[in-house]
Amino acid sequence: MADGRAPAPPQPPHPAIGEIKGLTDHYFVKTKGTVERFGDKRVTYAVFMRRPIICAPRLAIEWIRGIAAARGTVIDIDLRHPEGDWVGAGEPILYLSGSLFHLVDLETLYLQKLGPACVAAYNAYQMCVDLPRTAFLAMDARHCAGGEMAEMMAYAASVGSNAAKKEVGAKGFIGNATDATAHYFGQPSGYGTMPHALIGYAGSTMRAAEMYREVYPNDPITVLVDYFGKEVSDALEVCRRFPDLAAAGGISVRLDTHGGRYMEGLDLQVAYAVLERNAPLSLRGYRTETELRHLTGTGVSAAAIWYMREQLDRAGFPKVKIVASSGFTPAKCKSMAVSNAPIDVVGTGSYLPEIWTETYATADIVEYDGVASVKVGREFLLRKPG
Repeated sequence: MADGRAPAPPQPPHPAIGEIKGLTDHYFVKTKGTVERFGDKRVTYAVFMRRPIICAPRLAIEWIRGIAAARGTVIDIDLRHPEGDWVGAGEPILYLSGSLFHLVDLETLYLQKLGPACVAAYNAYQMCVDLPRTAFLAMDARHCAGGEMAEMMAYAASVGSNAAKKEVGAKGFIGNATDATAHYFGQPSGYGTMPHALIGYAGSTMRAAEMYREVYPNDPITVLVDYFGKEVSDALEVCRRFPDLAAAGGISVRLDTHGGRYMEGLDLQVAYAVLERNAPLSLRGYRTETELRHLTGTGVSAAAIWYMREQLDRAGFPKVKIVASSGFTPAKCKSMAVSNAPIDVVGTGSYLPEIWTETYATADIVEYDGVASVKVGREFLLRKPG
């Protein structure tokens, strides 16, 4: 599954062998004990999901291989879909063959590493395809349940991104927020300029930008402009303070206005007028309530992004970029695409699966000592040649 990115440094399998018993479903532990008493068999598992996904199997496969090596056994992996490939609902992603004694207690853990990654990769892919000219930053780490999930989600974003790059030439995900998983995007470190905390500490958006520039004089700067509710005023003030940097394209303004209010200068009537000027077709035809909220509502709407672009251009800062964040789900990205919103970068953690039950991968044994056998109703999992 070579993809040209810098590989992560080799790590021992996690969870390690000694942790598996305490982390796997207990009926697998009891089955392992029963097989040990009555004799082993060579089995084949089919691993699948109940919804369409983008195949993101690397973390699960690397773990299985690491455990097999540590146990001194061989587990054959028949990957039916390469990384980044579309997989249909119920279609086997891979087959695992080997000793039942050594495989039976692994199921819980490799399914945990497979299902969520595949759904997140699907979401990331869809976002990148809908906004192919926009770069994405994975800002999911704060929304993850620990470091293991954060790694899984960063990996998934890179897989979905690469699939979109291959299919439609999308810019895709160019990086992420943490150093630990930056290697999945071919980067030496994470990206990020300032959180709201720095602006509160500095006392003004301008002072936060000045402080950042003093400490990191060689870096481009992304200014978070919603803290005081003066998105346009603060953005223009910073651009006028650093005109050369703005003219060189070294300043970005990040819109992160929360959904409880409109961005400075906007209300519903103005929002409709902004889109009528810039993307009139986005207002034609049927739109759901959610789509209308993404287009003309509070927070970081398509109208807010277009309005900021208008104000920057009018003030003589056409090279200042716009970074948009705050709830950029696949559905919101689709609305941005409909309105052709001028977003240079989307910062998102919302490619994480919204419906966790959709992330459940499943495995069933389909062969015992070479004889096909599966529970009734799952015959579609039986291995076919090829």
